[in-house]
Amino acid sequence: MTDMNAPDSARSPFEIAKEHLIVALDVPSADAALKLAARLEDQCKWFKVGLELYIAAGPAIVEALVKRGHSVFLDLKLHDIPNTVASAVRSAGALGAGLLTVHASGGPAMLAAARDAAAALANPPQLLAVTLLTSMDEAQVKAVGVERSAGEQVALLAKMGLAAGIRGFVCSPQEVAALRELTGADGVLVTPGIRPSGADKGDQQRVATPALAIEHAASYLVVGRPITQAADPALAAEAVLFEMAEALGVASTQ
Repeated sequence: MTDMNAPDSARSPFEIAKEHLIVALDVPSADAALKLAARLEDQCKWFKVGLELYIAAGPAIVEALVKRGHSVFLDLKLHDIPNTVASAVRSAGALGAGLLTVHASGGPAMLAAARDAAAALANPPQLLAVTLLTSMDEAQVKAVGVERSAGEQVALLAKMGLAAGIRGFVCSPQEVAALRELTGADGVLVTPGIRPSGADKGDQQRVATPALAIEHAASYLVVGRPITQAADPALAAEAVLFEMAEALGVASTQ
């Protein structure tokens, strides 16, 4: 997987941005998802399949997207006993998913089982350990019995994941810089909670603009409703890409 922030004189910042934008297909049917993907295939390479779509359409939606040449981020946030998670990782790999989430809070044994299952596959998905949901602010974190701050909890879970051999993480834009310090350049950091300039943050709490996420060295940016619920999703996606490209252009001159 290419590094969005690595120097690349052969491609424009806009072309690089297109490879690192993930559009969340949070829609209730396969038909709606495929129509949306068709409208956006000129703007991005990656699409996220989350729980809503996966439960409605099943594994076939992942296979359909892959068959059409798209890359799939399968965001199921696996959290179960190690053996069950390992089996699920193997199944996800067989579908052709390129990115797959597991919950870091599942613990070291679960993460290690996921790592081993992925390592045994011919074309393994990049595992991403979810640190803390971007819908959770400090009050929500304390409500589930965690006395650490959101940032401290994210760091603790990331360190645990790294010790278990996980090199990819999902974190909010507010924690991505700290995690980049922990993972180094080869870590894969995926940031949801991206809201273009002027967009409503909805039910997300720890959010940031595309430019800020790139400044903090995110690998991939996940954008859902600001694109998918726009009157013209393709135009909305292009606006996000332009924000990303501008930030990448600035970064390349520093």
